[in-house]
Amino acid sequence: MIDTDIAAISLPFNEMMRRRTKEAALRIINLFQHLPRTAEAGILGKQLVRSGTSVAANFRAACRGRSTAEWFSNLCICVEEADETIFWLEMLGDAAIIPKPRLQQLEQEYLEIVSILATARKKAQK
Repeated sequence: MIDTDIAAISLPFNEMMRRRTKEAALRIINLFQHLPRTAEAGILGKQLVRSGTSVAANFRAACRGRSTAEWFSNLCICVEEADETIFWLEMLGDAAIIPKPRLQQLEQEYLEIVSILATARKKAQK
């Protein structure tokens, strides 16, 4: 059962995560701009930009949700998109398009975002 009190989701948490997901999305865009100009890098890079920016956009939408159920639904999308972003970062490293050490901090940021948002989602279900 989803908590029906939308006020249970704190304003400071929402603001912190809006800022954090937007900053992470900007880092993804910056990485994309510096990818090599190859077909493989372009394909993986576009997927990365799509999922990485989607986290920020969907969290922003969640904060404007009309109900706790809508917030929860958007939060679920954020968790999925953040996890997908980790996958594309891993692919860029595993395919040797970008050196893995260069991706480490960004992967860690998205791992933390997944963890934080998954925990918030779990708490909202109680």
